[in-house]
Amino acid sequence: MNSFERFSFNLLGNKMKGKRDEYAQLRNDLISARFKTPFEVYLSTAVVSSIVVGFGMAVVIGLITWVLKLPTLIQYRGAVPGFLVALSAHSLVIGTVVITIFSLLVFGGLTYVAFLLYPSIEASNRCRNIDASLPYAINYVTSMSTAGITPAEVFRLLGDSPIYGESSVEARYIAREIDIFGRDLIDALRLVSSSTPSKRMKEFLQGAMASISSGGNLTEYFRTKADQYALENRQTQKQFLEMLALISESYVTAMVAGTLFLIILQSIMSVLSGDNRPMFLYAIVYIMIPLGSIAFVVMISTMTPES
Repeated sequence: MNSFERFSFNLLGNKMKGKRDEYAQLRNDLISARFKTPFEVYLSTAVVSSIVVGFGMAVVIGLITWVLKLPTLIQYRGAVPGFLVALSAHSLVIGTVVITIFSLLVFGGLTYVAFLLYPSIEASNRCRNIDASLPYAINYVTSMSTAGITPAEVFRLLGDSPIYGESSVEARYIAREIDIFGRDLIDALRLVSSSTPSKRMKEFLQGAMASISSGGNLTEYFRTKADQYALENRQTQKQFLEMLALISESYVTAMVAGTLFLIILQSIMSVLSGDNRPMFLYAIVYIMIPLGSIAFVVMISTMTPES
């Protein structure tokens, strides 16, 4: 906890403790994202940061509005109510105040919403990473279990192997529950399975709990899940490649052939009409093509499995 978070907690921490039920989803997202910041500290920091950013941007935009005298650029045309005519002499002051308050609400609200959404975004990213690395992590677990290593030590060794990404993080939390809090393996598996963002990891841990509780062959269970997730992983990669081929065809059709056709058509129309400033052509070249390409890049990035 840094100094700003400590200041925010000292200022609003007691009030935030009463909002745990109101922000239950935020608490779950913080746990799933494995944030080390407690809920009360995070929410206090979100509120204070929103106020600071809102006031800061409001002051900056208010000063710009006042210096450039932007409200005086507004001109009334036609009949207007009498009170507006009376207030026109104070348009600079009134306009600056309105813009300042609007900036405060907008930037402060956006900052607060960003704080609320960030844990869920991070939890979603962890889910993707866990799903991508879980088949390889289970292969490692199967090898260790086949060698006769105890289940608790298997998860401890997995947690010490950072090459398995977020799956190693979940294993470290299992080891932490056993080594630091003194829980048995089943309780540790239950706690981590209830907080992990990945449904595949949750299913795997719950199956391990059932196998241990019933006295089944845990090594055979690991081997079965390794084969299952390896098959699912191959199917997922095949579906991704098929979707990638479809997206590439769509990009060629929409962003290459389509825009080229529009550019040629608009150029001919501009020549025939004698238009020296073809705004639609500018929009295609400087707006449509860059934004369309960025949209395709973002779409592919969000769909790409974690490596």
